[in-house]
Amino acid sequence: MLEFRKVEKTFTGVRALKGIDFRVERGEIVGLVGENGAGKSTLMKVIYGAYQHDGGEVLLNDRPTRFGSPREAMQQGIGMVFQEQSLIPNLSVMENIFLGFEHQFVSFGVIRWKKMAEAARRQLAKVHLDVDPYETTGALSFAQRQMVELAKVLTLEERVDGHLVILLDEPTSVLAKEEVALLFKLVRELRSRASFIFVSHRLDEVIEISDRIYVLKDGEVVDVVKGGDAQVEAIQHKMVGREISKQYYREEKQHPPRDEVLLEAQGLTQHGHYEDIALRLRRGEVLALVGVEGSGGEPIMRTIFGLEKPDAGTLRVKGQAVTRFSAADAVARGIGYIPRERKVEGIVAGMSVAENITLSQMGRYSRGGVLKVGAEKVLAKEWIDRLEIKAPGVDASAGKLSGGNQQKVVISKWRSGGSDIILLDHPTRGVDVGAKENIYEVIREMCADGCGVLLMADTLEEAIGLAHTIAVLKDGRIQQWFEGRPGAKPTLYDLVHHMT
Repeated sequence: MLEFRKVEKTFTGVRALKGIDFRVERGEIVGLVGENGAGKSTLMKVIYGAYQHDGGEVLLNDRPTRFGSPREAMQQGIGMVFQEQSLIPNLSVMENIFLGFEHQFVSFGVIRWKKMAEAARRQLAKVHLDVDPYETTGALSFAQRQMVELAKVLTLEERVDGHLVILLDEPTSVLAKEEVALLFKLVRELRSRASFIFVSHRLDEVIEISDRIYVLKDGEVVDVVKGGDAQVEAIQHKMVGREISKQYYREEKQHPPRDEVLLEAQGLTQHGHYEDIALRLRRGEVLALVGVEGSGGEPIMRTIFGLEKPDAGTLRVKGQAVTRFSAADAVARGIGYIPRERKVEGIVAGMSVAENITLSQMGRYSRGGVLKVGAEKVLAKEWIDRLEIKAPGVDASAGKLSGGNQQKVVISKWRSGGSDIILLDHPTRGVDVGAKENIYEVIREMCADGCGVLLMADTLEEAIGLAHTIAVLKDGRIQQWFEGRPGAKPTLYDLVHHMT
């Protein structure tokens, strides 16, 4: 279906792709893994037409080709389901599915909405999604939007002869386990009509779904393995070029928290989301909230940060009662929030690294309404070095950094501003194994500096490995508490038993 022969891509002297050999056969599911910065995103963008290769050859159905734009790639049967989703939330489901191709429903200059809705239902049926085509897309769950993305890509079947090649960029990053299973079932069903390229940092899922797996490092293919023969540890070793530390979660740096209580909730309630929440976060402590999707953890965090208001209960920060729930008030009290959707809520993609880092403390870096740009850059350079942020410089666009480095920029924003209560909502989502180790190191350093960390982890293993204390949520209520002392951690079964 698709083949790369010695493909090269260079950006201002930096070789992002170095002689890549890569192929996808008809009906095949190909995994693509590598650390952030290994070249995965560049390779995907060359396949999708967002970038054009500098050297080598690209063949589609054995014919040399070059995609000058994503639209050209789509016209030849290449589609992509994006990690951060490309849907427009205030448009209807059907408008998103046919965005850019509405002309087929236009008669005498007027869109025939009924005809579009009927066509949308046919596309939604391909992915077994039963939603109203007239429904506003923003009202759907993340998993439902993911299916709409896939339905949108499958409209290419009506415009292209033959098989499709569909790129799945981190499609499972915020899906619950049962939703991942449904997605994988659907992908396998579609193999008769499409080939898939599956990109994910969840290596167990890549192994489960893929026929073959390409491992990238520093812009080169370092190995190709069969899905059924692959081992997570072996792939990790090839990705990072070294053994993964047995102390992956830095448990040797986990020290007992101090007695001072930074954050305390009593009877905190938001009807329909969480009920009667009582918790305490101490200085130097990692408190993890675990539960299935929708169990209440994220609304609790957003309430603490002032983005939502509780219906009942009390919240005290450093002994002071919170009477006004707003983000500005939370920041003033020393609370920092690293949200799940970092590209939407965590960074401002069009701003530089330096500008993002000082966003929470503009008062310190301006005088009389004029920015102190020099001081801003000095601070940014300090935190780039401290957190080992891989960026060309302080003026680099934050939106062009890898996911792990964007996450470090968000952490720098709060820590450089003096925040000592840090809310981490899936801090390692979509981050490679090496960057995860760096983030775990940062979390341990924050605790050593006297911060309190409220964590919603990406996996249960992560919560167990990092937390001093674990609260298990079910249906918006805390079901059980666990201590997480090194050498006496709860097991996965201990948590799942109370979660379900």
